[in-house]
Amino acid sequence: MADRTDSHLTPAVFLDKDGTLLENVPFNVDPLQMRWTAGAQSALRRLSQTGMPLIVVSNQPGVALGYFIQSELRLVEARLQRMFASCGASLTGFYYCPHAPHRAAGFSCTCRKPQPGMLRRAARNHGVDLSRSWMVGDILDDVEAGRAAGCTTVLIDNGNENDNGHGQKCERVPECAQYARQRATFSCRGNHRELRRLSPRSVRA
Repeated sequence: MADRTDSHLTPAVFLDKDGTLLENVPFNVDPLQMRWTAGAQSALRRLSQTGMPLIVVSNQPGVALGYFIQSELRLVEARLQRMFASCGASLTGFYYCPHAPHRAAGFSCTCRKPQPGMLRRAARNHGVDLSRSWMVGDILDDVEAGRAAGCTTVLIDNGNENDNGHGQKCERVPECAQYARQRATFSCRGNHRELRRLSPRSVRA
């Protein structure tokens, strides 16, 4: 799809999948095992009220590692669409990187988070203004991908990030941190609406 003119660009919310939206079941492509994390449903209801597109971006190295085939991710996307709809929300797009981590793949792709490739492709496809958009995830790779794409970033501090000092790099420091032990409010400055009272455990890929 061709890029849209700046006057027609809209802010969006990019969401990590495993560990943010859904319980992290390693290499899962079985729709029956897809379960919300605590608070994810209520957060999606709130996010849907902003009117902004909701786009899931997920690393799926199981394809390259041989755990499942790429076509099985269509079932995952279809299940996500139904889960979003059950919350009164709409899944605008589902983007995934099928490559293995760089050290295992032997090459560097531009789509696997912390690279921003998935966000940039989604922005082109859906007419998204990345500078007014949000990236929400549970690990610092999500933060780095969002910042590299130009988004405001939110780290859900639910214990999934086990940083070994690399988080001190400025590109891995989120603008907002939501803690699992408390509920918090952040406003979407620069966007045409506000994201209000996002549950910290609401959104966990």
